Amino acid sequence: MDSSPSPPPSPSRSARVNLRRPDVMELVQAEVENHYRSKVVDQVRALQGKLTIGNTTVRLAQAFGFCYGVERAIDLAYAARRVFADRDIYLIGEIIHNPEVNRQLQAMGIKNIDGPNPDKEISDLTADDVVIVPALGTTTELMAKLQERGCQVIDTTCGDVMTVWKRVRKYAEEGVTSIIHGKSYHEETKATASRSTGPDGRGHYLVVLDLEETDYVCHYIEHGGDREEFLLKFAHAHSDGFDPDRDLCHIGVANQTTMLKSETEEMQRRLGAAVQRRDHGATENFRLFETICGATQERQDALFEMLNEPMDLLLVVGGYNSSNTSQLVKIGGKHLPTFFIRDADCLRSLEEIVHYDLSRKHEVTSYSTALLGEAPVKVGITAGASCPNNLIEQTILKIFELRGISSEAVTAS
Repeated sequence: MDSSPSPPPSPSRSARVNLRRPDVMELVQAEVENHYRSKVVDQVRALQGKLTIGNTTVRLAQAFGFCYGVERAIDLAYAARRVFADRDIYLIGEIIHNPEVNRQLQAMGIKNIDGPNPDKEISDLTADDVVIVPALGTTTELMAKLQERGCQVIDTTCGDVMTVWKRVRKYAEEGVTSIIHGKSYHEETKATASRSTGPDGRGHYLVVLDLEETDYVCHYIEHGGDREEFLLKFAHAHSDGFDPDRDLCHIGVANQTTMLKSETEEMQRRLGAAVQRRDHGATENFRLFETICGATQERQDALFEMLNEPMDLLLVVGGYNSSNTSQLVKIGGKHLPTFFIRDADCLRSLEEIVHYDLSRKHEVTSYSTALLGEAPVKVGITAGASCPNNLIEQTILKIFELRGISSEAVTAS
């Protein structure tokens, strides 16, 4: 029987709600720790990120897992469930890109809108409904619809994402086109793009995925080109009415906060150089602003540091649709065999690892011999900012188990 204190009474429909009251947060923090905390991860961290038992070594990056923005979003979602105990709560898509966390919210009775198989259409929402905006934010169009419906909105958008929004709004006010380094289909990039047109809707944006697309844009900036070909190449990745002949004259760079930092920096360098060459050395038509998320950068830097020591393979744990996690996979894959796994269940045996192939965009099965035999093995583990520690713990235990070492031996070490 649950002996925890009764949840506070539900506020009136029109009240301004403080979800982070001490009495609420005490219950929330206990619940979140129970769901996601890991004693094994704490143990390995205390050992400077390295645990060796027999001939098996597991290494953890110095920075991995939940960031502050993710923790805040989860806390607010859990708090909303307690404060609005008698009301229907809906989440726009996913709170973060991790299936385990989203499964927990579903188990708590938080339903879904604006995602696959929604529990309710936005047009059917009423003032009685509570809607959670995820950590990645959402578009201005959807926010306007929620306002029209009169819903109680719980906005968990990350502060780093909002910083990008401020920057692209400023670009729009100054008549500068936002060049957004990101994935045009990603929720965060869609949300940023919707703000790049400014309050009057007259601003413009172009979403550029990688350095290949960057070079195409740079060539057009310097030399012009086939306007229709350009628009076809970037279909669904530019603002309505975008004209490359007009809207590439004054540009400013922003980015999806979870992209690879080094790639964003190189993209900025190439675009800036193209504008300078076109404008005979002048720089006033190019703006840049560093908007890579601090937690994303920390996790990338920590992986680079870990890669300085030899390892036999690297496991990157997280949701397959997590952008910041996929960047870690790209980094690791340039140095050693790297496997992008959702959780410990992907480690089927000493030979068989089920993992996500970024180029094919689906799960594949690989056969690694690194874990076989009696020779010493070093396995590196890192995780994106949306991966909870309990999944990392399960991965650590599974590695040792496959090597014939019990969970009791791990926790006792």
